[in-house]
Amino acid sequence: MKTPRETREILDLLESQHPDADTELDYRTPFQLLVATILSAQSTDARVNMVTPALFKRYKDARALARATSAELEPQIHSTGFFRAKAKSLIGMAQALVKAHAGEVPASMEALVELPGVGRKTANVVLGHALGVPGLPVDRHVLRVSNRIGIAEGDDPEVVEQQLCAAMPSERWTRTSDTLILHGRRICRPKPLCDQCAVRDECDYFRLVIARARDGKIAKIAKAAHSAKAAKAAKAAKAAALAKVAKAAKVVKTGTVSPRGSKSVRTARR
Repeated sequence: MKTPRETREILDLLESQHPDADTELDYRTPFQLLVATILSAQSTDARVNMVTPALFKRYKDARALARATSAELEPQIHSTGFFRAKAKSLIGMAQALVKAHAGEVPASMEALVELPGVGRKTANVVLGHALGVPGLPVDRHVLRVSNRIGIAEGDDPEVVEQQLCAAMPSERWTRTSDTLILHGRRICRPKPLCDQCAVRDECDYFRLVIARARDGKIAKIAKAAHSAKAAKAAKAAKAAALAKVAKAAKVVKTGTVSPRGSKSVRTARR
């Protein structure tokens, strides 16, 4: 795994490549971001942004959402997927905010993860973007990119969060997550676009997998080309030999040269 210094240098490069990195969810308040983040599970930010304007207009705060019923809420969030479970989480979350936090979103990890439907990733999103509290959300993009580059190791989001937080200063935690997420969406996809990556030369995955695969492919092509060239030469030599034999046979048949290659047959008879 990379050293903290190497990790910071890599993030410097990635941030230069993605200067616009930020959450792509639309929101105006911590409550709205909390709702949007819960809806984004197993969905896309673009889809959630299509749903939330009407939702926020109808449910302006936690108190309004706490009074909603699943029958009312489910049709409005249906297109985000898993709408029944999400409706239950949203209503439960809003009711918990009203009961325990006077309708306000708490600014601590411990309090947020006690809310229905809220895990560490969602809590970190809200803390870092809406409440000004350092947080480093780890989603599938962060897991993939950080492991490939070599700035983290493991498939446990909490472990990777701890590794990245240990390497980066707290004021950069949220930006680090946003940058890795955007890099995962644009460049380091499941099938990566390595030629467009700003940290390709520092990436373990490129060096150990992509570059070796390319070298092997080039060697295979070169070997095939050599074999083809050798086969072509052999074919040409065979054709030349056959042509020589055919010419010799023709000469013998016309009687201009003796079978043994001495004087002509006609001269010998004289």
